[in-house]
Amino acid sequence: MGRIFSDETELGLKYVCYEERLKKGKEGFEILEKASAAGDGDASCILARCLNGGQYIWSGHRFPVDEKRAEDLIRLSVEQGSALGALVSMRMGVMTPSLEQKMPFASLEEAYNIVLEKADLGDAFCQYAIGNVYFYWDFISIFGKGRDSFPSVEDYREYIRENVEKCAEWFQKAFRGGMYLAGNNLHNYYANGDSDVDIPPRPDLAEDIWRQGAQYGYPKYKYIYAEHLYEKKDYEEAFQWYKEAADDGEPEASFCVGKAYELGLGVEKNIHKALEWYEKSLAENGMTIATCNRLGAVLYKGTDGIPTDYGRAFQLLTFAYNAGSTWGVDCLGQMYFYGRGTRQDYVKARELLEKVDWNNSEAHYCLGCIYAQGLGVAEDIPKGVALLQKAGNYTPAKEELLKYKKTLFGKWVRRK
Repeated sequence: MGRIFSDETELGLKYVCYEERLKKGKEGFEILEKASAAGDGDASCILARCLNGGQYIWSGHRFPVDEKRAEDLIRLSVEQGSALGALVSMRMGVMTPSLEQKMPFASLEEAYNIVLEKADLGDAFCQYAIGNVYFYWDFISIFGKGRDSFPSVEDYREYIRENVEKCAEWFQKAFRGGMYLAGNNLHNYYANGDSDVDIPPRPDLAEDIWRQGAQYGYPKYKYIYAEHLYEKKDYEEAFQWYKEAADDGEPEASFCVGKAYELGLGVEKNIHKALEWYEKSLAENGMTIATCNRLGAVLYKGTDGIPTDYGRAFQLLTFAYNAGSTWGVDCLGQMYFYGRGTRQDYVKARELLEKVDWNNSEAHYCLGCIYAQGLGVAEDIPKGVALLQKAGNYTPAKEELLKYKKTLFGKWVRRK
């Protein structure tokens, strides 16, 4: 048997929680499923968390999200005799009086003590669970000490404060020991404190959590720390962490590596490598707004020897636009204007190009032609000319402007 749990549960924990970079999450999931089916309550508990989504398990595992099955499994874990399941069920909001009666423990405090023993033996998941008992005030229900147990409100508040403060030590142990999720709660504890019991925020400690997590080797924290560095414009170090996170399988990092190569932020600009990383992100994560926008624009423009692919670019940019993003409306509007990758449609082109609220010479040129030539809209030469002038030194715009002149009365008209 394992040192703290069964062999199967310990191996499953290793693969899904403690050594994510092994990329054996699927194998760990299957091990936990078999152990759960065989009656292992601890395996059922961990498996339930695997099905709760990215808030509770590393998204790089790409486990299915099934809240209903997760709730069924956590109830099952309690009935199967998992003390850990009892504590986690409180966090999931499924520990009802009827379920409490079904657990093979005299009380929640007995379940707590069993998990505490495993935490003292060094299991990070149990340390995380104990930290949550204090962080979320579950100790009040577990130990059965309410306001009536104390001579004054001040004494009760002091009792709560002393217990809440214990969460930091347990989260730190779990964070160092393999539970990156403990870092999330530790960060929140330091960042926000607990005003209800006069625990002040510690923003200096909160900020350092990102760096610690990256150095501990957690893929998610490598990505988070990279984002933190990127915001501070420390692009070179940010790129290094993005790259490490992406190599470890962090889903959000591949796009960021591609963007760094495209823009030359922290690494030498290389549009071909950018394209490779965008394609990797698309393959791993499916159609996301950011990747569809960037990859679509690259395929539309075809710069630095990248062959244009108007059909695919239109598909990607349309997806992003329909999902609520206007980042790529300049390219999409131009595609409708020229009939690239889609039918030529000046009405649709105008609708999209009117949304371009930044300086974009080709977009201004296309919109200027639409108004000046009356393409799908009533002719408005002055408005068209103003847009063509806004395009600056863009050669097609300068050539189009030669087709118009001002009368003696200052009115723009078409040259005969």
